[in-house]
Amino acid sequence: MKGNGRFWFRSILLACIAAAVGYTVYSSFFEDERTLVNTGDKAPDFVLTDVSGKEIKLSDYRGQGVFLNFWGTWCKPCEREMPYMERQYKEFSQQGVVILAVNVGESNIAVEDFQDKYRLTFPIPMDKNRDVTRAYGIGPIPTTLLIDKNGKVIEKTSRSLSNDDILSMMNKIKP
Repeated sequence: MKGNGRFWFRSILLACIAAAVGYTVYSSFFEDERTLVNTGDKAPDFVLTDVSGKEIKLSDYRGQGVFLNFWGTWCKPCEREMPYMERQYKEFSQQGVVILAVNVGESNIAVEDFQDKYRLTFPIPMDKNRDVTRAYGIGPIPTTLLIDKNGKVIEKTSRSLSNDDILSMMNKIKP
């Protein structure tokens, strides 16, 4: 009887694991298309707060170009991009282009430490619950969207960006 009980327990456990894996695979291939934001779409508005509690609303930047970057402190390509983003932000912020670097799901302390380490001055909205990340259909990070002055997404990329890439992108969204 003892061996029979273990068999059923293991069978049920295996079935639960298979169901979880199946659901994960299914949901990643058949995600709701209405939540994905792609080139040519209007960028959905959002309201997030930064580490100091300041509210950041995407629609407040209408009329400006927005370099919208989704990132994490643990992401090595994100870490490489940040100094380039800061350099271009200093140049382009006076030309009507803003960087919004949306942190995905991390604590204020981790982001503050990262911000201090790289002396970042651009706004860093915190997407702690990943609501905006899901609404935009962001998969891998870093992911960057270029939003023109009218709120339209003109480019979306998930590749690691060089300084020259970021410079070129900033010029594309300069009003």
